[in-house]
Amino acid sequence: MKYIAAIDQGTTSTRCIFFDQAGLPVAIAQKEHPQIYPQPGWVEHDPLEIWARTQGVVAEAMTFAKCVPGDITAIGITNQRETTVVWDKTTGRPVHNAIVWQDTRTAGICAGISGQGGQDCYRAKTGLPLATYFSGPKIKWLLDNLPGVRKQAEKGELLFGNIDTWLIWNLTGAHVTDVTNASRTMLMNLATLDWDEEILRDMSVPREMLPKIASSSEIYGTTREGIPVAGDLGDQQAALFGQTCFSPGEAKNTYGTGCFMLMNTGEIPVESKNGLLTTVGYKIGGQKPVYALEGSIAITGALVQWLRDNLGLIKKASDVEALAQSVDDNGGIYFVPAFSGLYAPYWKDSARGAIVGMTRYVNKGHIARATLEATAYQTREVLDAMNKDSGVTLSSLKADGGMVQNELFMQFQADILNVPVIRPKVPETTALGAAYAAGLAVGYWPDIESLRQNWSADRTWQPKMEEARRESLFRGWQKAVTRTFDWVD
Repeated sequence: MKYIAAIDQGTTSTRCIFFDQAGLPVAIAQKEHPQIYPQPGWVEHDPLEIWARTQGVVAEAMTFAKCVPGDITAIGITNQRETTVVWDKTTGRPVHNAIVWQDTRTAGICAGISGQGGQDCYRAKTGLPLATYFSGPKIKWLLDNLPGVRKQAEKGELLFGNIDTWLIWNLTGAHVTDVTNASRTMLMNLATLDWDEEILRDMSVPREMLPKIASSSEIYGTTREGIPVAGDLGDQQAALFGQTCFSPGEAKNTYGTGCFMLMNTGEIPVESKNGLLTTVGYKIGGQKPVYALEGSIAITGALVQWLRDNLGLIKKASDVEALAQSVDDNGGIYFVPAFSGLYAPYWKDSARGAIVGMTRYVNKGHIARATLEATAYQTREVLDAMNKDSGVTLSSLKADGGMVQNELFMQFQADILNVPVIRPKVPETTALGAAYAAGLAVGYWPDIESLRQNWSADRTWQPKMEEARRESLFRGWQKAVTRTFDWVD
């Protein structure tokens, strides 16, 4: 058997999954890596540790699949987006830990630039508001705050990459990224698919340190064993691709550390008027790019981890469902997880998390239930914005990611959206999208229609909640969100 290997480098763990021609996983290996919190609002990862974890999971997956390098036709990469690495191109040593997408240390940089032209000064070019989320301000912070680093960068001694670029460089020696990851730096122009000189000047980022921008499906280089690395997609675009959302109006929602809803808008970028992001969905070889609207939510699955790690209310993440089922409702509380500010549709860096509506009646079951409900409410806000921007009313939502195994949550999500929510038979859609991109580049799959044939539904949740209750609960959530605004001066 020949397989496609997908490396899925996420915020909390790294996985390697081997897929066969039917798009089914045949071997999975996964390793977590620590989250580093140097001070409030700062989040970092060790890039060398991520590279070591990557090598480890690839080796494990090969053992599980009982295969040798010659059995791997190609490798696809998918990654946590916006997380920023700068390294010495001679030694391969990072100049600092990776600054993670959730990190808020660049709030001052963003405020300084927005003071000149407003929060949307780059939206027409990049599809993005000025926010701490994106890579460009993180690069500027590293160059401005680490002694000698800017001088090294200007001399051409340093390289920048999101995690995809870091892994491809370590695997092949090629310094490259794809259009989906480049579109999350706030440095790429959506029309030209190239780095924008004006924004580079504003951010004081030397062009020499930036990777070449390529398509999402082509051969970037080969590993020491001669395996082509041929697919590269940011994790949410990879899930859109893995869910086979190839037609305009098709959408998916991924529940991971954060939550990300993407809708395919076709070959023309749609500018959002309702707090969403315009991004590149994918680009296959020499074909035209396909764009997407995205609603990004910072904290969803991470809130369950917070209950486990910070409060000790549960021993493992999956325990949250039973704890939430111990009560009939949320007890009147709402949990707004603005730990890193609020992303779509508000884009408020100064917001912070809050639990509101507390009374003596509330117990840990209510907190668990409010934790799950928070993700469903945030998804509803994004879906409402997406319907307004696109002019398309979604009739159903394809869902993937860790939380889709939680049946209580999935039913509540369908109830609060008032549309069916569908879980696919292969829930590993992020890794699958990266595999599909790599497989297309080397002819393992002939075309995207053959990928559509692989997709099938596992379960569908139909909405059951009465309209009056749905809207009452959602009004309570909207009121709770306003209580988090402007907490940080």
